[in-house]
Amino acid sequence: MTMISRRTLFKGAGAATLATLASPAFAEDKVKVGFIFLGPIGDYGWTWAHNKGREALVSELGDKIETIYVENVAEDASAIPVLRDLAQQGCKLIFTTSFGYMDQTLEVAAEFPDVKFEHCTGYKRADNVATYNSRFHEGRAVLGTIAGKMSKTGVLGYLGSFKIPEVVLGVNSFALSAQKQNPAAIVKVLMIDSWFDPPKEAAATETLINLGCDLVTTHTDSPAPLQILEQKGLFGFGQGADMSAFAPNAHLTAIEDIWGPYYIDRAKAILEGTWTSTDTWDGMVDGEVVISPYSAAVTADAAAAADIVKAGYMDGSFNIFTGPIYDQDGVERVKAGEVMGLGDLAVMDWFVKGVESAA
Repeated sequence: MTMISRRTLFKGAGAATLATLASPAFAEDKVKVGFIFLGPIGDYGWTWAHNKGREALVSELGDKIETIYVENVAEDASAIPVLRDLAQQGCKLIFTTSFGYMDQTLEVAAEFPDVKFEHCTGYKRADNVATYNSRFHEGRAVLGTIAGKMSKTGVLGYLGSFKIPEVVLGVNSFALSAQKQNPAAIVKVLMIDSWFDPPKEAAATETLINLGCDLVTTHTDSPAPLQILEQKGLFGFGQGADMSAFAPNAHLTAIEDIWGPYYIDRAKAILEGTWTSTDTWDGMVDGEVVISPYSAAVTADAAAAADIVKAGYMDGSFNIFTGPIYDQDGVERVKAGEVMGLGDLAVMDWFVKGVESAA
């Protein structure tokens, strides 16, 4: 495994590349697999989970592959030279692990048609660009169920990163699920325009608490919101990984992202020459979305209701996006008995009734 810091990526690039190519660790019979990460692998959330997937890939395929990863890659044009460098180092498969890398991935992929790219949470593909995602909204339905059962005020907080379909979908799943338990529940949403910014996440959580939210969930990457909730004696949920170690009293459960099996399958496809551009969106039944163990604070009735949701997603008998569903303006978006398809969920850009902006 090689780790490259974005800050030092181009310092001595020529010498570094020559040394890498000459190293026995990069023998010709190995396939090099590259990763670019939005944040540090120690964020204990989104990037941490993707890096655990990379580690699972190394563990499974051993000396058949070699991985290279770059941390703290911004979701802007600066990602382009990072991707080019990975391709020029000989990576045959490159995973770009955040939504904001979409256009950069397509641009570099066009320059390296023999390299295969995989973009996480995106929707644009090419002959050598696949997309993959996780049905996080299934997990949000579990969290919303617990929140609806346990909130004393019925005012729930949702800390989001960007108003993109992936986040909007999660907000709506959480809100609809909470409202099934408490029809009067409202969800106050605050977007911070960042995936990983612990001080900003902490400040936003304080804002939500000051607005009356007694339970907060997050779609940002650090444990900072949970640490604020811990200080206030309130509850919340981990994002991307079990974060209970950072807030043992506040942490009720978490959505865990299990990326290893997907990374292993796609690397095997490269080794076997069977890789094709696909669009994969796996969920609970596939083992990609996992709910962490409930804490002792989760009430028995909340746990029972959440277990019903989990079981329903596992056997296909439940879908939180079953109508009738109304938007914030009271307009019926999904008729009674109809179920929203994955195609519609993937581009969702409207909030359901009961969601309010906290900005």
